[in-house]
Amino acid sequence: MAQFKSLTLLALVGVGAVYGESLQDLQVLRDVATDFIRAQMPAPEAGCKLHIEASTLDDRLRLPNCPAPEAFLPPGSSPAARTTVGLRCKSPAWSVYVPVTVESEMPVLVLRQPATVGSVLTANDVDLRTQRVPGFTSRYVKDITALTGHHMKNAAGPGTALTTDLLVPDLLIKRGQRVMLMAAVGGIEVRALGEAIADATPGGRVRVRNLDSQKIVEGRVESGDLVRMGL
Repeated sequence: MAQFKSLTLLALVGVGAVYGESLQDLQVLRDVATDFIRAQMPAPEAGCKLHIEASTLDDRLRLPNCPAPEAFLPPGSSPAARTTVGLRCKSPAWSVYVPVTVESEMPVLVLRQPATVGSVLTANDVDLRTQRVPGFTSRYVKDITALTGHHMKNAAGPGTALTTDLLVPDLLIKRGQRVMLMAAVGGIEVRALGEAIADATPGGRVRVRNLDSQKIVEGRVESGDLVRMGL
């Protein structure tokens, strides 16, 4: 970010010393940055609306007019709730950076009351409200059925819009639990009793000690007491 500020300062002091030529319309640069981010967004879901806005550039910025300003993302960047977009001109040569924010207006599940770490939410704990939230629609929980089989990863206060990273799957298998190992060998289904070495969530992979051979194997969780190997 310090590099971006330095480049902007150069634009204010260095390029700004040019007199007698047409100057770049700063609103055009904001529009180019906004359109650049919008073009990379997937189409919003039904009932959802994206709000994309570029920050106001410093009025002291004096850039020679560019016939075709080009927007780009700095190396390692990708569109997010707040993204720094680069703008450059090949001739006359200059570059500047502008922050762009993305918000989604959409129906989202919102907490009615405080929720503690590990708490399991039900329909009585949330309301479905249409509101403007930071970032993309995919981050937010919109369907009450998504609460099933999940619990709160972190504590959150009333009015918090639920995001996918606030909810984590419930454990289906716990460390030390006895489970049934199942594998298909030559079209024959083989079963053996095992002991889970770690916790596991639905559909997750887990290491299990075969209690007959004492070998440690890995499989995918199919139910609360069944792990299928060979997947």
